[in-house]
Amino acid sequence: MIETLAISGYRSLRDLVVPLGPLTVVTGANGSGKSSLYRALRLLSDVAQGRVIASLASEGGLSSTLWAGPEKFSRAMKSGDMPVQGTRRDGPVSLKLGFSSADHGYAIDLGLPIPGNSRFDHDPEIKLEALWMGPAIGRSNLLAERRGDFVRLRDADSGSWRDGARSIPAVDSMVTHCADSRDGLELLQLRERMRGWRFYDDLRTDRDAPARRAQVGTFTPVLSGDGADIGAAIQTIFEIGEREALADTIADAFDGATLQVGERFEVEMRQHGLLRPLSVTELSDGTLRYILLAAALLSPRPPELMILNEPEASLHPDLLGPLARLIVKASARCQIILVSHAAPLVEALERSPDARSLRLHKELGETLVEDVERPRWTWPSR
Repeated sequence: MIETLAISGYRSLRDLVVPLGPLTVVTGANGSGKSSLYRALRLLSDVAQGRVIASLASEGGLSSTLWAGPEKFSRAMKSGDMPVQGTRRDGPVSLKLGFSSADHGYAIDLGLPIPGNSRFDHDPEIKLEALWMGPAIGRSNLLAERRGDFVRLRDADSGSWRDGARSIPAVDSMVTHCADSRDGLELLQLRERMRGWRFYDDLRTDRDAPARRAQVGTFTPVLSGDGADIGAAIQTIFEIGEREALADTIADAFDGATLQVGERFEVEMRQHGLLRPLSVTELSDGTLRYILLAAALLSPRPPELMILNEPEASLHPDLLGPLARLIVKASARCQIILVSHAAPLVEALERSPDARSLRLHKELGETLVEDVERPRWTWPSR
């Protein structure tokens, strides 16, 4: 389980280090930084997919995503005795992302390139990466380190260092280019863990949503990000998953209703009093969204980490209680980070003994967390 998440220099997240639990609920007012925290997690996942640079480019480039305020706030700035203004920088311009668990930690530092003759001079560069053993970085527990274009790896048995790469491109991560079952086993394990993180923020329920169309059904233990394969995912749960748990959560939310899957892998719902099942095209947006969330959360192949962004969208308030119970049940099988501004859902989840709440607010444009002790964290230095 990831125990600490660290973000520095990304949008309103100037210097955010927060603890995570089995179920972490991120909430706050509009504009408090919830979406920035979610996107930062996406960027971390993109490192293992080899597309972090492209993802930053799609957001407008590194310059558009960097923290726009001063490097530090003085006491006079915070008290209002002095206007907020830029000061002389102590460190380089950088965007840093990292996380740690009880067994491993990882951090990446992205910065601006040295201007040259290339038309890609605005692409960010990976300046530094580090992988270490344990929750906090130190000289003795480093397992892999990348500085510039040079990567070195430490042998787990002898403790000696060896070259991993001497000319790794500035846009490529050591997590993807130096992961090897023989020479870079720890990096390989890290890469596969990060690639297994599962994000759900685009479960479409509109009239033209893929989930409302007939599909070719194949074995589907993991629901796709847009929910297109919902019929096959539900059928897979029927055959190898927690069929009774799915039946209970649907009956809990819809007064004893049941699900079935048609011949063309279209989801159908049977309700008391109706002579025929309702086809997926007849279901309301909220009903379909709840079914999609149930299929995601009850996956027969749960991930190490699942991140949900505003799952309450389109849901009637009466469905927030059943959804909270479903999320709490799923958090016993995988770590969940949930971003939401729906107070009833947040309050219901916070009643779980395993839930940790991160309430965000802004001060002088910076995202801060209310009443949470900052975990121990040290960034590797360039």
